[in-house]
Amino acid sequence: MSQAIPKTISVLGATGSVGLSTLDLVRRNRGKFKAVALTANSNVQALAKLAMEFDAELAVIGNPDKFLELKEALSGTAIRVAAGEGGLIEAAQADAEIVMATIVGAAGLRPTLAAIKRGATIALANKECLVCAGELMIEEAQRSNATILPVDSEHNAIFQVFDFNADRSVEKIILTASGGPFWDKRADCLKNVTPEQAVKHPNWNMGRKISVDSATMMNKGLEVIEAYHLFPVTHEQIDVLVHPQSVIHSMVQYIDGSVLAQLGSPDMRTPIAYAMSWPGRLEAPVERLSLADIGQLTFAKPDFETFPCLQQAMDALRNGGSAPIVLNAANEVAVEAFLAERIGFMDISSVVNSALTKLDMKAPQSLSMVFEMDEQARALSQAIVKDMSA
Repeated sequence: MSQAIPKTISVLGATGSVGLSTLDLVRRNRGKFKAVALTANSNVQALAKLAMEFDAELAVIGNPDKFLELKEALSGTAIRVAAGEGGLIEAAQADAEIVMATIVGAAGLRPTLAAIKRGATIALANKECLVCAGELMIEEAQRSNATILPVDSEHNAIFQVFDFNADRSVEKIILTASGGPFWDKRADCLKNVTPEQAVKHPNWNMGRKISVDSATMMNKGLEVIEAYHLFPVTHEQIDVLVHPQSVIHSMVQYIDGSVLAQLGSPDMRTPIAYAMSWPGRLEAPVERLSLADIGQLTFAKPDFETFPCLQQAMDALRNGGSAPIVLNAANEVAVEAFLAERIGFMDISSVVNSALTKLDMKAPQSLSMVFEMDEQARALSQAIVKDMSA
């Protein structure tokens, strides 16, 4: 019997947490997967090491100033080297069956769209793609017959239990939220939160930016917008439920009262493995769930007063137009300022609110319009932060 040909995969954002988890699964399943292209933003040495380990055909550094450093690091190999946005797009267009899209922020928009346009299977771990350009991305996927598979644990959970052949029988989807490190705190207790406290997520090992988003619950708000684009539901059919143990990753409620849930240990390799092997399943080296050891699961309604970012995101979805773009850009600027200790933790939502009230929310008709609004929102938010920290 002939050996199966490995699935080819490009990893956009190979040195981040999702990228490294993806490559861990490739490493453990070399007969099933082959890494074709790897990218990183600025970590040349880590990228070069991974590119050589996996014998990639292409390595791309997002920061063009690092091109020569990467070229030198990979001298003597057959690995092609590229840099900048053009290089990222080249990696997205490489001949790979699966594109793991995990570049953080708006920087991932054009490469992800390039992968969609060629009809690839997109394992999507970049929230901003659908938050900022959801309609454009989904329309292009339909035109090119691309497949978008969610990698976020919550959307991946919904994808596993959502009956796409009977979507009218779905009453609502329920996104669970760990609540981050402060879910049971009141607003007056969060005024003096430090970046070090905010990035200490109780369940997940994530980057600093997304950890802060989890602490403010903006991350869950962005996931609400993402879910709206991924699944055939209205914004009224999306609920959020705080579930501190992060065991139930999300649920789908049906019109007969049934609620189907996907459970598992909080390890991103589970949803990544599902996306990589869909429609089959891949053995993942994760801790097996033991409900007996956990003992009990708890739930709570989200506190919109303490976590206004969640409400801001849900309002942005309802208002539509450019509101989600402004929300995302303002939040990125505010989180960066908080991590630099220029503003306080509770100021993050204030920056977002100010930006949302000062810009025109006309719906973008093209990706260039998305970037134009993103740029305006960032400039305004940086001015707001400057005034706050003066």
